[in-house]
Amino acid sequence: MLFIPFLKHCPCMLLFLLFTLFYTSTAYDPLDPHGNITIKWNIISWTPDGYVAVVTMNNFQRYRHISAPGWSLGWNWANNEVIWAIVGGQTTELGDCSNFKGTIPHCCKKHPTVIDLLPGTPNNQQIANCCRGGVLSSWEQDPINAVSAFQVSVDRAGTTNKTVKLPKNFTLKAPGPGYTCGPAKIVKPTRFITPDKSRVTQALMTWNVRCTYSQFLAPKTPTCCVALSSFYNDTIVPCPTCSCGCQGNSAQSGTCIDPSAPNLASVANSFPTNSTMPLVQCTSHMCPIQVHWHINLNDKEYWRVKVTITNLNYRMNYSDWNLVVQHPNFYNLTQLSSFNYKSINDATMIWGVKLYNDLLMQAGPTGNVQLELIFRKDKSFTFDKGWAFPRRIYFNGDNCVMPPPDAYPWLPNE
Repeated sequence: MLFIPFLKHCPCMLLFLLFTLFYTSTAYDPLDPHGNITIKWNIISWTPDGYVAVVTMNNFQRYRHISAPGWSLGWNWANNEVIWAIVGGQTTELGDCSNFKGTIPHCCKKHPTVIDLLPGTPNNQQIANCCRGGVLSSWEQDPINAVSAFQVSVDRAGTTNKTVKLPKNFTLKAPGPGYTCGPAKIVKPTRFITPDKSRVTQALMTWNVRCTYSQFLAPKTPTCCVALSSFYNDTIVPCPTCSCGCQGNSAQSGTCIDPSAPNLASVANSFPTNSTMPLVQCTSHMCPIQVHWHINLNDKEYWRVKVTITNLNYRMNYSDWNLVVQHPNFYNLTQLSSFNYKSINDATMIWGVKLYNDLLMQAGPTGNVQLELIFRKDKSFTFDKGWAFPRRIYFNGDNCVMPPPDAYPWLPNE
């Protein structure tokens, strides 16, 4: 009772509390509450004017991955450090190296940004877990490829554990905003086992940086939407209009192409290829990805659903795609042929089989994947009031726009 009058005279405090509550609720992911990307900085040797370190990024997020054009990692040096050399990555800018005579460092910027190298990089420029174009798989999908690394040689730095100053203000883009990184923290030195497992070595010094994803920081424009249909109702409920933008608003949704246009391929190729904005098929919803959930069949002991994921983006293939579906009956899923799946709290994550259907091609005749889900019936089963439709769907970690519940296909007698 005493708290409310206090807030009445301190509106700034009320706004602060509301902002804190909103930020916390949007940053927390109930499907993956402990998900994060951990950056581990291991100093492996000292040099006359600094050190050599291996920087490793581990994606500990269960279903959210980093797709092309990949991650970029930035930070601020504590003093006047420079990156003398780098292997398995490169900085985006050289910076002002005018104070150096003769050999020039790789980067002299106070706040460098490092990106990954592309596949096919010469072997002498690689280290383990580098050179995948900045792509990181999710931990559940492919833990082996959920790791990325590069090696830096840092000069004008300390040469002992007591004189090294930790970098600060880390930033991670994947490739756009969405991640926030905490401060670097010194941890117990990492231990390494030799390939023959006969010897254990350890880093000279190790610090960690933990980055977490927040919807509050991520782009606000959705990237996917959901359409619904069923065998017991002729109505096909489309994606909500303007789910990802409206036609004519290219700043929000990107440019669109009429799929019935003649010479469609040449029209699509005529647009700039270096843009990050989607080049989508002209639709009422303007989403790059559409997920169609169709209740297909009702047997005595089972019910079936056909899910079609359609890529309407002419500018992107989605490699290692995944779909997360929240539905109360997934514990009764009995069959999902030719796809991988795994429970994540009250949802199920679905993804393709390597080299078979893990690539969702760009918009066109082959730009879709289809899967059939077979559920066993139990006492909770019903078609009433839209129970058989998903509560929420995520594509590649992005929350897809659902139709409003009152638009769902109802039973004829409802």
